[in-house]
Amino acid sequence: MTGRNLLNISQQMSMLAVTAFAMTVVMAMGDFDLSVGSMASLAGIVAAVIFQATGSVLLGVSAAILVGIFGGAFNGFLVSYVGILPFVATLGTMTIFSGTAFLVSGGKTIFGGAIPTSFSAIAKGGIPIWSSGDQVLNLPNLTIIAALSLFVTWFTLEKLVFGRHVYAMGGNAEAARLAGVDVRRTRLAAFCITGIGAAIAGLMYASRVASANPTQGSGLMLDAIAAVFLGMTIGRHGEPRVLYTLVGVLIIGILSNGLTQLSVDSYVRDILVGTIIIAAVAAGSYVKLKQN
Repeated sequence: MTGRNLLNISQQMSMLAVTAFAMTVVMAMGDFDLSVGSMASLAGIVAAVIFQATGSVLLGVSAAILVGIFGGAFNGFLVSYVGILPFVATLGTMTIFSGTAFLVSGGKTIFGGAIPTSFSAIAKGGIPIWSSGDQVLNLPNLTIIAALSLFVTWFTLEKLVFGRHVYAMGGNAEAARLAGVDVRRTRLAAFCITGIGAAIAGLMYASRVASANPTQGSGLMLDAIAAVFLGMTIGRHGEPRVLYTLVGVLIIGILSNGLTQLSVDSYVRDILVGTIIIAAVAAGSYVKLKQN
């Protein structure tokens, strides 16, 4: 419970948080996006390749964000306009984005001089919040980015008309359409938001480790969905809400940090996370059944 470790946890879970907050948007509609992990990897690879070619951080970051926008738009187009089920559509694009990341990078990790120091310094920096003698605690930049993502997603879902449309579609898409909601465009926009979140997470990963590889974001998708599901068990109506998703992220982040400090193997963490998801959803379902 030291301040330094709590800040370390906040930094460790920041990439998951950004992805999970964005995932909350599509799950609020009753959809899924299985491609966020491979999209994050592709965004990091594209940024690194452009860093290597031009040395421009602005160009690399902009290109990565565009990858997220176009990737999300592609998912939204397949679901909204082609009529493919979200699970099937994003399962297919997950493979496409992953293969593209390997193709662009040549299957290699991009590191060293290819990553500008000004870019990798983003993850290493922070804002001083406490000092005592030689001890200084900084609020990490990655934590700040995650907090901004939390606020933007919360404001979008809870305060804008778009958010009301999203939740209306999650309740009954056909009823929302009959009430005047442009279901196709709303779904397309929601997938774009999720794509942007995945791209930002990919950039955060690349900055933190000063490298990019085609499998960097492979674990994001399952953990993001797990965080949203854990949050859904808290709400009275079982709806995805971004503040509840934050609780799910904290559960997974603290669990991972504790197991690391106990030197527990990573595969045991996966077993525990899966068990917690099943137990939490089962407990939530039981409580709602008793209430009814």
